[in-house]
Amino acid sequence: MEITSPISHIDEIEPLVAAGAKELYCGVVPSNWVAQFNTGAVNRRYFSNLPSLSELEKAVTIAHGAGAQLFLVLNAQHYGTDQLDALVNLGNSFNEMGGDAVIVADLTLIVALREQVPDLGIHVSSVASCRNSAAVSFYRDLGVRRVILPRDVTLDEIEVIAKAVPDVEIEVFILNDGCVFEEGVCHTIHLPKKLGGPICVDSYQFEYVGAAGKAMPHEAVRRLQDNDADYKRWLWYRFGCGFSTTEEGYPYGPCGLCAIHRLREAGVASIKIAGREGATERKIKSVEMVHQVLEKARQGADAMSVATTAVGIRKTVKHCQSGYMCYYPEVRYPL
Repeated sequence: MEITSPISHIDEIEPLVAAGAKELYCGVVPSNWVAQFNTGAVNRRYFSNLPSLSELEKAVTIAHGAGAQLFLVLNAQHYGTDQLDALVNLGNSFNEMGGDAVIVADLTLIVALREQVPDLGIHVSSVASCRNSAAVSFYRDLGVRRVILPRDVTLDEIEVIAKAVPDVEIEVFILNDGCVFEEGVCHTIHLPKKLGGPICVDSYQFEYVGAAGKAMPHEAVRRLQDNDADYKRWLWYRFGCGFSTTEEGYPYGPCGLCAIHRLREAGVASIKIAGREGATERKIKSVEMVHQVLEKARQGADAMSVATTAVGIRKTVKHCQSGYMCYYPEVRYPL
């Protein structure tokens, strides 16, 4: 099992690999794409992309030199005919650079890439909403190498899929960016915090109140705009507890660390850290945190010991006790 981490510029590659990530993913906006289509929407992030093909080539070289693979994200739900042709050309360029795989949601693009760039690995994006073994088998028959499961697939379902289709790698989310909608039918984008953040969180507010008026994430108090307190609380956790961190810089928010032992036992190939738009330090600390727990599992610790390690890193038990922060709440242990 490997850790898969996002990057948005090449200076992040070496520190993320040093922190424990052996797989990296990124987007790119080629200048000819903007000129031809008058949009930066090559993937589902308008921002946080590498700026050019030359930077992408550098990223491939640096990643491989550091001992990591690099994947390119081309994961909009669908593209127009002219865009598909341009994306096949982009995939071919990435393949010639030595890129390892592309992450794709559009079924037509998957077929086109398989036919025209057969040596390039294809990973099915979570945006494709592939959530059962029959769907994974369908994509396997199209020649894909890996399927990234949506965020709401349960551990029981993951285990069934991995066992039923062992010749397809399975990747699952482990940390950050908890979408509240189904990505496959959501056509919004996650704006960076400085531009307002995701539109699905603009219906509530929060503030931190701590001792002597100091902001303290673990003593957060939110001001709700309506009476649906449970839903608002869930939203607050799903979107990173206000983008807060521990004193050491470890991020709060959607987390599946307690499930690492079970995911590893199921044969999951990769655990994915979300958040291309995140700050570099947040990405590094995310990888460090996941790596600590994964190493515990690799050393042969049992499920409870792995979960105890996971909870202990942040030193804020009540966030874990709430259950709102869990990607896989079915493995919450008594704390």
